[in-house]
Amino acid sequence: MSKRTLPRLLQAPAVLLLLFWMLIPLGMTLYFSSIRYVLNSLRKPEWTTPSLSNWRGLGNYEYVLFNAKDFWFAVQNSVFIVTSIIILTVVLGLAIAMLINRSFPGRGIVRVLLISPFFVMPAVNAVLWINMILDPVLGLNGLAVDGLNALIGGLKDFPVLGAFFSLWPEIEPVSFRATQTSAYAVIIMVTWQWTPFAILIFMTSLQSEDQQQKEAAILDGANAWSQFRNLTLPHLARPIAIVVMIQAIFHLSLYAEIEIVSRGNGNKNLPYLIGDFVNNNIGAASATGIFAVILANIVAIFLLRMVGKSLMD
Repeated sequence: MSKRTLPRLLQAPAVLLLLFWMLIPLGMTLYFSSIRYVLNSLRKPEWTTPSLSNWRGLGNYEYVLFNAKDFWFAVQNSVFIVTSIIILTVVLGLAIAMLINRSFPGRGIVRVLLISPFFVMPAVNAVLWINMILDPVLGLNGLAVDGLNALIGGLKDFPVLGAFFSLWPEIEPVSFRATQTSAYAVIIMVTWQWTPFAILIFMTSLQSEDQQQKEAAILDGANAWSQFRNLTLPHLARPIAIVVMIQAIFHLSLYAEIEIVSRGNGNKNLPYLIGDFVNNNIGAASATGIFAVILANIVAIFLLRMVGKSLMD
């Protein structure tokens, strides 16, 4: 037996198990997406069973693409939410990591507190944010707006500034459960939860930065911005690419936050649309799932190339 044969034989059970784990659900989804499979069909009772006699071919895909009213909105909303979260978490994570990457009293406690939101369950995170912070009546959102209105009202009594502040209209708190703003609520709460992940990755990478180069740059007269742009940012290229890739994969499957914030009212992504279909039309849900897999693979290929490029550099 050659040296390569034994390791391959030992790896074979795990590889086969992984293949079955992936291929069986994918194969069932492809099968369901090509048949008429409706759980509650009084007109066609035979459609309630997943049979080959209900073969539809690409009909479910055509229905999802051209007749399902929320499909393209769900695709756009998915891309908007994921892109916004990634940009905010990378920017905030990088800024906070730079701030705490220095010695100061209580640094250990600060690091633990910064990382702790990442361990909050998504459903709990959504409930806390939408009820205790973003609620326009009982949350901090409403209390802050009421306090600001009271402050402006008090300033109206001043002899000089009163004329200026009397022109200000009363500010109304934003309702983040509304159709137009519920996506922003999801972005805010997921950004809060995932920024610690970016901080942890960036902070670990900053500790391995070459300090001799920074000292040489300081001696050459480089300011803080030049040091960050020419030394720190290139050093963080790989961690940034990895953070973007991992978050994109996870955020494409957001569901709990959207369900708790708006129940999908004007704020659906592909996983939520699949949940709507799966209540009755399994064929359409499976076709939407295949489109979600295609979108995830496109994003993954793009991000993997970006990560590979940063590793090559």
